[in-house]
Amino acid sequence: MKITRLSYVFTLGFLGGTTFSVLAEKVIVIEGPAEVLSKSQFTCEHGRSRLSPIGIKKAGEKSYLVPAQTLYKEENFVTNLYDQCSKVEPKSLADVDVATVPIIEVDSDGEVITGYIFADNYFELFINGKLIGVDPVPFTPFNSNIVRFKVKKPYDIAIKVVDWEENSGLGSENNRGKQYHPGDGGLIASFSDGTLTSSDWKAQTFYTAPIYDLNCVEETGQQRLTSTCDTKGAYQYQTTYSLHWDIPSNWILDNSYLDWPKSLEYSEDEIGVDNKPAYMNFQEQFTGAGAKFIWSSNLILDNVILFRYTVK
Repeated sequence: MKITRLSYVFTLGFLGGTTFSVLAEKVIVIEGPAEVLSKSQFTCEHGRSRLSPIGIKKAGEKSYLVPAQTLYKEENFVTNLYDQCSKVEPKSLADVDVATVPIIEVDSDGEVITGYIFADNYFELFINGKLIGVDPVPFTPFNSNIVRFKVKKPYDIAIKVVDWEENSGLGSENNRGKQYHPGDGGLIASFSDGTLTSSDWKAQTFYTAPIYDLNCVEETGQQRLTSTCDTKGAYQYQTTYSLHWDIPSNWILDNSYLDWPKSLEYSEDEIGVDNKPAYMNFQEQFTGAGAKFIWSSNLILDNVILFRYTVK
């Protein structure tokens, strides 16, 4: 069913001089930028970072933090594998003292597992519903991370990944000469027990922007499709919409994720990592180990993706 049937659309009010609308039953469609609540979550101590704003978009009684509601705070941070902002810049894994990485206990009698994660841009990792940690750098410069946790098999992995935005609520950033260019996402991870990101992982999108023409959007079952939508971006603001779906409160454990679409795999070239030492210095731990870059069906427009996978 296409979600753009006009019979479902009605204007609810105004936010910052722009109208917003509700479309269909599952998806909330909101026009225009967000009201910025915080200009940035992070400042790069030894380099330049993009602003990482948090905003709010409202539609009647509904409201959404954009790009996402997160658990971002210092006591939750995982260990950086590579991060120029904190001067953690090893040339390879041989320069990393893995033994100093804290072990988060899920099961006292479990196996200690080491994981390597590169996310574009921000992630939160849960094992069997327990928070292992969050990415210390919400946007840029690109970093990579190492985690250790103790767990028994089988176990469930849940990861929230956020492709951050400079233009709050618009899903865009200043890139490639355009002030309003949509960014792209991507996740790759490998774990010492042989677990690797691949199309076997489930992925569902919960925030998509920018959408210039709602007729390009389609929902078919659990598929939230925007493959024919414009991804070229603009030099100046044009009327755009954002799509929002409510994130289930128990998504990190609920097995209803089994109905989610499979992840799509992407190449290193499609993600664009050849100039990112946070990835290239540890390539052998990622694609070299057999892991694949994964995302939803739209690498560019889908900005908040929830991943689920069961290690058997």
